[in-house]
Parts: sequence; C-alpha cells; structure tokens
Amino acid sequence: MLIMNYIDDLIKIAIKEDIGDGDHTSLSCIPKDATGKAHLLVKEKCIIAGVELAEKIFHTIDAGLIFSKKINDGELVNVGDLVFTIKGSSQSILKAERLVLNFMQRMSGIASNTNRYVKLLDGLNTKVLDTRKTTPGLRTIEKWAVKIGGGVNHRMGLYDMIMIKDNHIDYAGGIAAAITSTQEYLTKNNKQLKIEVEARNLTELNEILTIGGIHRIMLDNFSFEDMRTAVKLINGEYETEASGGITSETIREYAECGVDFISVGALTHQINSVDLSLKAI
Repeated sequence: MLIMNYIDDLIKIAIKEDIGDGDHTSLSCIPKDATGKAHLLVKEKCIIAGVELAEKIFHTIDAGLIFSKKINDGELVNVGDLVFTIKGSSQSILKAERLVLNFMQRMSGIASNTNRYVKLLDGLNTKVLDTRKTTPGLRTIEKWAVKIGGGVNHRMGLYDMIMIKDNHIDYAGGIAAAITSTQEYLTKNNKQLKIEVEARNLTELNEILTIGGIHRIMLDNFSFEDMRTAVKLINGEYETEASGGITSETIREYAECGVDFISVGALTHQINSVDLSLKAI
C-alpha cells in the first residue's frame, strides 16, 4: 500500500510538472468534446515495462478513458507490436502521452537491461540484485522495472535494512564496534531489520565471522579466487553477496563462485531508454 501511495504521488508530481495550468496546445486546437483512439507502438525489441503504470496515469488524467491492454509487463516485444490501445477524450490522451512514454521508455530500458544480466546466469542459483543507485524521486518505479526484468530488489532505502559498509566501519571504529553497536541499537529501538556487513578482504571476513549475529555478508571487490575462498569459509551460515565493478563479462564467473546474490548498480544507472511511440489511429 505504501509503495502504491508513493506511485500515486509521483504521478501527481509528474502531471503538475508537465501540465501546470493546462495543456494549452490541445486546449487551443482540439475541440473539448472530440474523442479519439491511440495505441502504443513498439519501435525497438525489448522487455516491456510500465504497462500497469501507464493505465494508472491515463486514469489519473481522465477516469473516463478506456484502456485496453494487449501485452503484459515483462513480456518480450518486437518492433511493430502494439502494447495497448487507449480510447476517449482526445485532449486527455494528449495530456497523458508524454508522461506515459517517459515512464515506460525508461522502465522498459531498465527491465531489458536487467533481463540481459539475469539471462547470463541461466542454470545457476545466484540472483541479480539492484542497488540504491537510482534516479532521485524515481527509485520506486526503477526498482519495479528491475523486478519486471527478472531481477531482485535489494533494500528500498536506508530505512528497511541495515547495511554496514566501509565508511560505517571506519567511522564506528572497526567491524566489531559497528556490529555490536548496531545490534544494541536494534534491540533498544525494538526494530526487526536484517543486518548486512561489507568485507573488503578475507581478513575482514574472518573478523565478521568471529563476531556473527548478522544475516548477509557483502564481498566487495574480491578476486575470483578470494570469492571462492570466502564462500567456503562462510559455508552457508550467512547469505553472500558479491559486489563491486561486476560487469556482464564477469558476472557469470562470480556467480560460479557460489554466491547467493550479485548486486549490479548498472541495472538502473547505465541504461538506454527504449524507443516507444503513442500513435493516433
């Protein structure tokens, strides 16, 4: 419910940003009672994403618009495919056009990029995670697109998981101090949050294993050899996550080291929007 409320608010912000006090182009040249029909045309092979969001945008603009879905989120589409049709007030369709395209083009780009990474791990148990490297204000829809593309969402923000990284460790005075203080904080504040700790090398990993009381260990910028050693040392006691400069060329070899998750910032911050078009028919 919280996420959907956030998306509703995001749509309202986008409408305010784009429409302001009115779509004066449409108001000036399209009769108020004119009706029309349009469809979303795919101009580039991709994993389509944002269909459900598009319907919400159209109905926020005008509850009387008739949205007919032909293709679902997460489906592979090809050039020339028609994703949905929209029918009703011509002015309303034109108001929503750019908002729908902006969201869907970016979401489809993220979903397609994510799906490419996921397919590189076919046959393995390792899951592809996103990160907090998202566009400010758009994290919810970008992470939604990751899920549509077959990836797994990491924490949504700083509030729903503890992640003790290098700077936290350095500021806290070391791994032991950081973990101990975190456990005390959660107990004192009656919070049930999972704890993940970053290890920068095998020495730090052994220190984490000695302290314990966590849920996941992030193995950051480990070589393949050290990654395999780390997975053996952890021996299934905690979840494992590989991170740090992992690319499409190296992701499978890291996964073959036996980690549970691989986080890839490029899922959301290194993408190209997909070419889609809303055409009147």
